[in-house]
Amino acid sequence: MAEKVTLLDFYASMFGMRARVALAEKGIEYEFREEDLHNKSQFLLEMNPVHKKIPVLIHNGKPVCESLIIVEYIDEVWNQKSPLLPSDPYERAQARFWADYIDKKVYDAGKRIFLTKGEEQEAAKKELIEILKQLESQLGDKPFFGGDAFGFVDVALITFSCWFHTYETSGEFSIEEHCPKLIWWVKRCMQKQSVSKSLADPKKVYDFALVLKKKLGVE
Repeated sequence: MAEKVTLLDFYASMFGMRARVALAEKGIEYEFREEDLHNKSQFLLEMNPVHKKIPVLIHNGKPVCESLIIVEYIDEVWNQKSPLLPSDPYERAQARFWADYIDKKVYDAGKRIFLTKGEEQEAAKKELIEILKQLESQLGDKPFFGGDAFGFVDVALITFSCWFHTYETSGEFSIEEHCPKLIWWVKRCMQKQSVSKSLADPKKVYDFALVLKKKLGVE
């Protein structure tokens, strides 16, 4: 029986993009089903009844939820090509630690930059820069977070890069000015077809952010 893979997703979601990048790295063909996040489909609610969120990977009828769990699942199931997690248990634990750090820190600080003004926005900008500097320090002089090979932490972070334009435009600052090595890493990742073809256009992401601000009544 041929494997059936479906991804319930939204084009501007940095979390959904993780699944797209991981599937592309493995060369897996799948059906992409765009969700309207303001009018979620009954199918999404059935596939993820707990959180009712995208992304959801459906593999042969079985749903897998939460982006980092999805990426790990993809890595384990299609393990013959492009391993994302290290084989060494300690290195694997470290990769999970930094991916978790990204989840807990980057999204919240970034969101506050484009949804707030004044002192609150300035605090969010400062916080995001410190977070990215911490990640840049972890990257060091390596080509990728996983060393010479693109891996789990790279997948976790690279999808935020198409939101950098929104953060920078909203907050009137430059990430490259503070974290040049991190932007060099972004450009290196974007040379990979699995990344460049999976990430949303930063300008379209910004347009979406403007619509979201209007819906939330943020001027």
